[in-house]
This record gives sequence, structure tokens and C-alpha cells, in this order.
Amino acid sequence: MHHLIFSMVLLFASAVLTGIGFAADWSQWLGPNRDGVSSETGLQKDWPNSIPPVLWRTPLGEGFSGIAVAQGAVYTMFAEGEDEYAVCLDATTGKERWRVKTGSKFSDWEGGNGPRATPAVDADQVFFLGANGQLYALDVDDGKTAWFHVFQTEYRSEPPHWGFSTSPLIEGELLIVEAGGVAGRSFIAFHKTTGEIAWASQDDAPSYASPIAITVSDIRQIVFFPATGLVGVAPKDGQLLWRHPWETGPNVNAATPLFLAPDKIFISSGYGKGATVIQLISQNGQIAVKTVWRNRSMKNHFATSVHHQGYLYGFDNAILKCITADTGQEQWRKRGFQKGSLIFADDHLIVLGEQGKLALVEATPEAYREIASAQVLSPRCWTAPSLAHGLLYLRNHTEMICLDLRSGER
Repeated sequence: MHHLIFSMVLLFASAVLTGIGFAADWSQWLGPNRDGVSSETGLQKDWPNSIPPVLWRTPLGEGFSGIAVAQGAVYTMFAEGEDEYAVCLDATTGKERWRVKTGSKFSDWEGGNGPRATPAVDADQVFFLGANGQLYALDVDDGKTAWFHVFQTEYRSEPPHWGFSTSPLIEGELLIVEAGGVAGRSFIAFHKTTGEIAWASQDDAPSYASPIAITVSDIRQIVFFPATGLVGVAPKDGQLLWRHPWETGPNVNAATPLFLAPDKIFISSGYGKGATVIQLISQNGQIAVKTVWRNRSMKNHFATSVHHQGYLYGFDNAILKCITADTGQEQWRKRGFQKGSLIFADDHLIVLGEQGKLALVEATPEAYREIASAQVLSPRCWTAPSLAHGLLYLRNHTEMICLDLRSGER
């Protein structure tokens, strides 16, 4: 209890001192709710000298892993030399606290070397999934290994073409992953403290999208997006609840499903596939799936869209778009970012283009309204931004940068 009270005091003090409302950690893939949405307000929108203040920069090895921020620490993965590493940095200085070798470097002849998945932080542990399928539970303080599993040898998992990319999901006392194993071990839930398997389920070939946890009609469920389409399972035992087929080109379902409360899910894929919204309908203890709409107005190659007040903002391949969530109708489009990524905070989109352009864009369906922009990194930027306590964390294939978006005195 004392620890909880102390944490709440620190959180309140941080919000007051930084001028940020509802300051929060970004402890997993796409933030607190795995949807790319931050509750922080009061961010600085008038960037001095046309660029937000740079708090720090640090060299970083190859990889596309996202950045998790929790309890004053930053966690990500990268490859250096022939090895892959999990790393912990100080959130305000960028100084390395520890690194742990998690395996050999994943190499891609098209140039996309290194790990892909984003760590998940839970109290005193942080979980990493390497591109070759090594799952590690490490101590947040010193990186000491609590437990690990190797998917390829233990579950006969076959890595997808561009490596294991799905980010681990913490659900209560479980750590849930898309392991891609055979014989009913496509999806696996581990006891997060011991690493023992709680359940394993299904035989779907792996893809690249990360799972989410949702509640529809009081039914809790884990939603995966493997190569075969959407799959909903029960978190307590992995029992199959429903399926919705959605196969894309070379088995590339990469963008994370978006939950549209109270009962809908948006998915989108590239390679000409398009997007759809489905509705989950509970009937006599069973869940039926209904297609609300389907079209090609949004084709998320890999970057996940965000949802705000009935509108979806995301990248239709290399075009930033706004579409309606209830019909999929396009509202506006904007070129110039190539294949970028984005998150939402303080009524604005924070957009990072593939070539390193950062833009602050008003989240409105009326038109593309750019408030500020700056060139902050060199290509190639395929990692979504992370925002925690007014600080924006970005990376490319050679470095990580922390920008200060806090307003007021510092």
C-alpha cells in the first residue's frame, strides 16, 4: 500500500512539475491501451526553432523494436555486430543502465536487420521477444534473467519471413504471445513469474500483428491477428471463441487490431487487401461475427492506425488518411511521409515519416491541418513513436532521440 501511495504521489508531482495532464508511462506496444492513444494533455505545440527541444540522442544498433517507457527507464531491442540485445536506458538522460544478449542477429537481405517486437514492462519484470523467437523475462533493475523460452526448438515454430515481430501482451498473471508453434501451440500463455505454460491454443501460422485484450458483452478475450485472420480466444484457457478469415498476400497481417468499443474491431492490411470493421455479437453464450463494412480506403502495410471520436487516422501504404470508422469513407489524404507511423495525444496526431520528418497534425476529419513539423532523424524510421510524461521517444536504424514536448517552466 505504501508503494502504491508513493507511486501516486510521484505521478502527481511529475504532472504538476512538467505541466502535463494525466502523465503516464508507455509500458508496452502502442502505449497504455495498445491503441496508440495517450491521455496526456498540455503538450507543447509551438516548437521553438521549428523543432522540439532535444533532451538526448544516443547511438542504437539495427532493429525496428518499439520503445517501452516505465518507472523512469526506457526499454527496447537492437542488433549490434552478430548479436541481438535487450537494453535498458535512463529515460531522462539516455544513459545505458544494462544490456542483455538475447540471441543472434536476424538478417534480412532487403536491409531490415534486427529485432522487431516491443518490450512489455510489468512491475519488476520486463519481457522481450527476439526476432528469432527467443522470449526473455528480465529483471527491470539489472537485466537478470528470470526465465526464457526458445520458440523454434521448444515449439517447432517456423519464423515468418521477416522474423518474429508480435509484441508480448500482459493479461493479469499471464504473459501472452503468438508463438507460431505446431500441434496447438500457435498462441501461448505463460505464467509471467515462472515462465511455465498456462495454456496453448490453435494451429495458425504466425504473422506480424500484436495481440490485444478486449471485453465485449462482459466476455474477456484475447484477439490475435495471425496469417489466417482474426482469432478470439478466452484468456483463462485459450479456448477458441470466434474466427474471422483475413488472409493477406505473403501472410502479412502486420497492423494491430483496433478495438472500437463497445463491440467492434477494425483491421487493415497492405498488399492491396484493404480494411474492414467487424462486430462481435453475443448470442446464447456464443459469439457471432458480422461484417459492418469492408473496402480498400485504408491499407495499413505495417503501421497501426489510431481512432478518435469516430474517425480512423492511418497510413494507406504511403498516404496519410482520415476515414470514418462507421463506413470507411475517406475524409482527407496527405502525401509526403512515405510509409510512416503515428500516435494520438492532446487532440493531435504525432506523425513520424519514413524519412524522419516529425509532424504535429490536428486530429480533425475536416482537413489535413499541420501545426508544426521538423526533420528530426535520418531514414529509415519504421518504429512508432512513444510518449511518456511529456517526452517523445523516436528511433531509426542508427540512433534513438528523446524530444521534450513539456510546456511551461522546466
